[in-house]
Amino acid sequence: MDQFTRCAALDLAPQGVRVNSVNPAVIKTEFHKRLGMDEITYQEFLKKSSETHALGRVGTVDETARAIAFLASNEMSSFITGTTLAVDGGKAVMCPR
Repeated sequence: MDQFTRCAALDLAPQGVRVNSVNPAVIKTEFHKRLGMDEITYQEFLKKSSETHALGRVGTVDETARAIAFLASNEMSSFITGTTLAVDGGKAVMCPR
């Protein structure tokens, strides 16, 4: 997806279209429970996930939405294209635990 973002950005830049992507880590949603994870297992998953994020917690839907809004805004990001924004609490820079 990262490379697709970059290629699409190059292809569409002449038309003035910006292409970016948001790469979230673990975000607290109902996704896992809807896939069948019970509440106790989900809470254990969130606790373990908080240990694998540099900021010591998982993300929220609002944090992810604000990152998307930033990239979608012509006012704030009109000169940004072809980028992948990690909304991951530092997970990508952590050593595996």
